[in-house]
Amino acid sequence: MNFELSEDQVAYADMARAFAQNELAPHAARWDAEAIFPVDVIKRAGELGFCSLYAPESVGGLGLSRLDASIIFEQLSMGCTSTTAYLTIHNMVTWMLADFGTPEAVEQWGARLATGELLGSYCLTEPGAGSDAASLKTTAKRDGDDYLLNGSKMFISGAGSTDFLVVMARTGGEGAGGVSAFAVDAKAEGISYGRKEEKMGWNSQPTRMVTFEDVRVPESHLLGKEGDGFKIAMKGLDGGRINIATCSIGTAQQAINKACEYMQERKQFGKRLAEFQALQFRLADMVTELVAARQLVRMAATKLDAGHADATTYCAMAKRFATDVGFKVCDEALQLYGGNGYIKEYPMERYVRDTRVHRILEGTNEIMRLIISRRVLAEGAGEL
Repeated sequence: MNFELSEDQVAYADMARAFAQNELAPHAARWDAEAIFPVDVIKRAGELGFCSLYAPESVGGLGLSRLDASIIFEQLSMGCTSTTAYLTIHNMVTWMLADFGTPEAVEQWGARLATGELLGSYCLTEPGAGSDAASLKTTAKRDGDDYLLNGSKMFISGAGSTDFLVVMARTGGEGAGGVSAFAVDAKAEGISYGRKEEKMGWNSQPTRMVTFEDVRVPESHLLGKEGDGFKIAMKGLDGGRINIATCSIGTAQQAINKACEYMQERKQFGKRLAEFQALQFRLADMVTELVAARQLVRMAATKLDAGHADATTYCAMAKRFATDVGFKVCDEALQLYGGNGYIKEYPMERYVRDTRVHRILEGTNEIMRLIISRRVLAEGAGEL
């Protein structure tokens, strides 16, 4: 195993780091405070390929591996966690359309999503179907050559400000096998958006409920075949779990960077904080756990790239571990700042707020434990 980055990966990381430092970090606090969705900056990210990192080149994507994408997202999240998290969602939506869409649907949206000219949202969660996604109630019923979409989705990132939706809806009976996936114009007649949720974090991207009332969707906008929706959703979430775990890692790394600077400057009892052994030990533990989390995430990304039979389990382990560690490291970094960490003049409280939700979305960490334990109980852990 080679844990060193290739020359190309180093170049990707350098490009992403420069974008994060120049375009994201200087504005992240204001975007958070004023709940600004920085569409113009996201479109500039698209010009560099950051809106379609692992979408195929056939639609204008970069066609990179999930490992390459993780390396890039880590650097971007050091500039703004919330905006990078939205970029990961847009990447997932673009990939879903490119991989499962009909030629007509890809022709209509693919290239413009890949460049960031159009922005996308992912619509799976419902008021009564969060962790139990297979129980969703939104329906898509055949009406001639179209489907009529009815139902509601909630906690949808970007909703109301995006142009394109991937929507999971029930076309058949109960359970996962009755779910299908659709490409939907976000401005289509019959779609309405709820109020923008006031959230603890992730404030640079809007979150709204989306309601569908007899929304007409052409048959050509079905992704895959009828009944493939849940499988498509789960494939998307494997990558999404790596992505969100990566956002936790990048934010935690930046929290450590800032904490180190602060410890070198801040004095108490006549000594710099960096000279107190108790704080040195705390910092050592933070870095060690972060490195372990990063390597697990990159291992999971490699398994997903290779099509490994246990890729889903590895993605679940990476998501569970890295989002827990990322939040813990940010919280510990805030503690190193003392009272200053709690005020908005410093970024620590934003890092804590933004990483907290990572333990909930893309499948809660409790669901990740179920995925892992079921695999182990069924087949044992020896082959993992």
